[in-house]
Amino acid sequence: MPGMRRREFITLIGGAAVAWPLAAGAQKSMPVIGFLTALSEAETSYQMVPFRRGLSEGGFVEGQNVAIEYRFADGQYERLTSLAAEFVRRPVSLIIGVAPPAALAAKVATTTIPIVFVVGLDPVAAGLVASFNRPGGNATGISLMAGPLGQKRVEFLQEFMPKAAAIAMLVNPVSPDAVPEIRDVQAVAHANNLAIRIINASTAVEIESAFVALANSKPERLLIGSDPFFVLSRAQIAALAAKLGVPTIFPFREFAASGGLMSYGTSLAGAYREAGVYVSRILNGANPTDLPVIQPTRFELVINLKTAKALGLTVPPSLLARADEVIE
Repeated sequence: MPGMRRREFITLIGGAAVAWPLAAGAQKSMPVIGFLTALSEAETSYQMVPFRRGLSEGGFVEGQNVAIEYRFADGQYERLTSLAAEFVRRPVSLIIGVAPPAALAAKVATTTIPIVFVVGLDPVAAGLVASFNRPGGNATGISLMAGPLGQKRVEFLQEFMPKAAAIAMLVNPVSPDAVPEIRDVQAVAHANNLAIRIINASTAVEIESAFVALANSKPERLLIGSDPFFVLSRAQIAALAAKLGVPTIFPFREFAASGGLMSYGTSLAGAYREAGVYVSRILNGANPTDLPVIQPTRFELVINLKTAKALGLTVPPSLLARADEVIE
């Protein structure tokens, strides 16, 4: 990656107002985006394709008129605080925080450098923004709204096994996503007189142990939380879920493509493209507080028919009719 001169921020001392980078006056140095992610470099590589597409829509091309520096936590959330601090010390022109732990680390690290986030939780409840329409600070971005989708995911599982009386849910207890997702699914379960069992896992070893516990308890249905670490571990989780042999629903298409039975959620590729668009708008002078948090309007139901057949499960025609994609 070509070398960059340090960015200089302009602070208006008298009015205690801070000018957003690139918004005040001509800047000759190339802007630098700090890409902070809770995921791995391998996971980030495929996300960067739609992200760069969004950037280009605003006139920015990596290596030509914008630079991107990357920091990967590889699922180790405790590293994010120091990684965010590196970007602040540099300082970069803007930070993009991928997944709630990264976005929250960036928000703690700076109140002046603009932040664009891609998160699966409610950014207002998490303290990232003051409101969806008027973020009110230095952060805005895309909310995947993973938590409130629990109701639909439970409904789809019920279509597979209408008479089942219980559901299990796998979550990462150290993730900011966990509490709101559990709360959402618990509300749906209680409303439908379903017993719910929460299984925790935050490492690959714990995922293996969790599925051993699930096999011993023989759950009728399983729901996988949307934590970024689970996205990293989706091949492992999909294989273990298949071995468990019960109807399982996952949060994103990537799980179904990796062998999971079905998924329901927003498009990650679409979210990263929108993040790229927001980054370009801020680099072109927009103030984050004037850019409302984007919420998805379309959600994808993906069914892996090959996996269903391997498990000896019959996919209800009603689900097939509603599927946006069927993997055969």
